[in-house]
This record gives sequence, C-alpha cells and structure tokens, in this order.
Amino acid sequence: MAIATQALLRDAMRRLNMTRDAFAERIGCRRRTLDSWLLPDESSEYRAMPEVARRYVTEILDNLPDSPQSGVGGSGLSANHLLSVDQLSRESVEELFWLADVMQPIARRQKVTRVLEGAVLANLFFEASTRTRISFGAAFCRLGGSVCDTTGFTFSSMAKGESIYDTSRVVSGYVDAMVIRHPEKGAVAEFARATNIPVVNGGDGPGEHPSQALLDLYTIQREFSRLGKLIDGAHIAMVGDLKYGRTVHSLIKLLSLYRGLTFTLIAPQSLEMPAEIVDVVSRNGHVVEFSDSPANGLAKADILYATRIQKERFGEEAIDGYGAEFEINQKLVNQACKSDVVIMHPLPRDGRPGSYDLSIDLNADPRLAIFRQTDNGIPIRMAIFAKLLGVDKLVQRSMKDVTWVTPAHIGPDDALPDFE
Repeated sequence: MAIATQALLRDAMRRLNMTRDAFAERIGCRRRTLDSWLLPDESSEYRAMPEVARRYVTEILDNLPDSPQSGVGGSGLSANHLLSVDQLSRESVEELFWLADVMQPIARRQKVTRVLEGAVLANLFFEASTRTRISFGAAFCRLGGSVCDTTGFTFSSMAKGESIYDTSRVVSGYVDAMVIRHPEKGAVAEFARATNIPVVNGGDGPGEHPSQALLDLYTIQREFSRLGKLIDGAHIAMVGDLKYGRTVHSLIKLLSLYRGLTFTLIAPQSLEMPAEIVDVVSRNGHVVEFSDSPANGLAKADILYATRIQKERFGEEAIDGYGAEFEINQKLVNQACKSDVVIMHPLPRDGRPGSYDLSIDLNADPRLAIFRQTDNGIPIRMAIFAKLLGVDKLVQRSMKDVTWVTPAHIGPDDALPDFE
C-alpha cells in the first residue's frame, strides 16, 4: 500500500529541512497547491496530488544520501523501552514523526488496523491522569490491542508492601507492554529493569514525560509547517512551573537536538528550571534567557508553552513570586506576543481561582493549539507502540476503511478545524 500523500510530503519537508514555501519552489508548484495536498482527505479544500508530482518527490527522497523511505537512523527506543528523551536522536525522532503521519488516518477515525490484535497493554498509573492514561489506551486499541487499567496505589498490591520489582515481573507475565506513571523520579526505570517487555514512561514525578515531549514537538513541527517556519532557529518561551514540570524538562532537552534555538524561561526564582537541564541546553549551543515576567519575556517568542503549578509536588515548600501576572490570557497575548505565536499547554490547565494558569478566554483564538496538541497524542503514541512491538512496517498495508459514521470535526467550537 502506497504511503499517504500527506505523510510523504511531510517526510520530504522534514528530511530536506524546508519550509512549505521553499519546498513548493523545489518541486515546482504553488504554495497554495501544496497546502491543498497536505489537507486531510475529508477536507472540502483537499486536492489529490498528481501522480507525476508524487513520482518526482519520491525520486528526490530516493536520491538523498543514507536516507531510507521510513526515516533516518534507528528507533532510539533502546532495550525496547521509552524511558527518557535522552534515548532519542534527531533522526530517530523524525522517524517516529514519519510513522505518526502514517497513523493519522487511523487517529482521525478514517481507517482501522488490527496489527496488535491479541496484544494486551497494562496501564499502571500510580498517580492521577486523564489525558495520558486514556490516550495511551486509545492508541493501543486503535492498533487492535486491548488494555487493562489500574489507577492509584490503593488498588495495587504495592499498597500491601509489594516491591516494584515483584509488581513489574508479575504483570509482565500477563501483558505485552506496560505504560507506567509514578510519583517518584526514577521509579519507571526500576519497572523496566525487572522485565523484558516494553515499558513506556508515562511520567515519573518531577522527572520526565517523554511521550508528551514527542507529541509537543510533533505539534510544533506541524504548526510551523503551516506558518512557513522551521524549528531550527526558533524562539521558545516556557512559562510557569519550570522546576517541577516534567513536560518542560523533557521538551527542552528534545528541542535542543535542533540548531540555533533561543529559549526564554519565564518563572519566579522559586520555580526556575533545574540548573543541570539548563546546562545541557547551553552546551548544545542554544541561547537561554531568563525572565520573571511574561509581559517582558514573550515579545519574540514563536512558541508560548505554559505550564500549571505542580502543587502536588511541593509538600511544605512555599511558592514565592507567582501571581496574577503569570496568567496567560487574551489581554496578555494581544499585548505581549507576536501575531503568529503558537500557544501550547500540556494540560490539565487549572481553572480554580488563584491558579493563574492558561485562561479559557483564549479558547476561540486560532493561535491556541492545545486541542490540536492533545489530538496529536494518539498518532504519536500509536507510533511508539508500533515501534516497540515491531509492527511499524505492517501498518500501511493493514489499513481498512472504518464502518461507522464519524464527525467531520471532533470539537464543535474548535478554532480552525481544518488546521494543517
């Protein structure tokens, strides 16, 4: 089965490191024509790519040195686990993104596949979760597998004193893969050391959240594609709890695989990014700036990545210097940001009084990408499972049309529903 047009074109632009304008010129078409080829098939503006153009793009890719069709380099998922973004290279990240592009028709409910039929996933979440737990489960099911869930310590034998080693070894006898969230940094790696089945880190305390970083980076790349930008040379602003926010810890390290970035880290002193992570980013040649005021730190940002205060990790520790000026709302964005800024947040956003998180008054602003961001979690997590379980080469030829009626747009109030 031939690769979908959209996946082929996005793969080509990634591997050539070209904006849409530059790529359109390279293949001899108008930017508007290229945009129409990249839209989802169900969009009224979608146009089929002529076969002669497809052959030309394929020829360009075939002539790239050491660049196989499905991406460059290895999977980066060493020992069959995904525990940290430190495992990943730029090439392995872009290979996963190519596979996520292939998964898009399944994630959009246009196609189905059964490549993981009979496989069972254990979602072991010892810490509260909605998006991560459900999206991992949905991704596994959309590949044809089934899911067993457990949430919290209360419903686990660990409440009876069972060790991580014993829990991991026992569950490994029941299932084919595990996704684990745990409140202690490093605990997921302990689970992985006790088993040979794939383990994915769904968040380990203040440590890392590698799948979230991958879907965030995938979102940035897709948003930048539409805006005619590249990740290389981008300006990224991160706002909020940078001390305990594991999503920003993973994302900033993943972004540092690219070239010439500027990071503006906006937080009060009590919530600053850990020094060891800043050192890693700086050693990779990127510029790191610090600010304690969103109003002063967002002017040049291409990406505004907000995070909530991780109150559950503070204990008796005081939260100093975080007030109303840190709320990301429509007024601040209009006054302090560029007109084409992309606003992101890993969610959940805290809507309680005094939280000063991402405001709901931005919901109708097309620059707000949070729901496109969460939607991207399904194809990314499908790609992770397909790689870890060795079915990545089977997905394309296994797809079939869905037999049920699906909505044209998932959210009735989504800004720019055909946003590509």
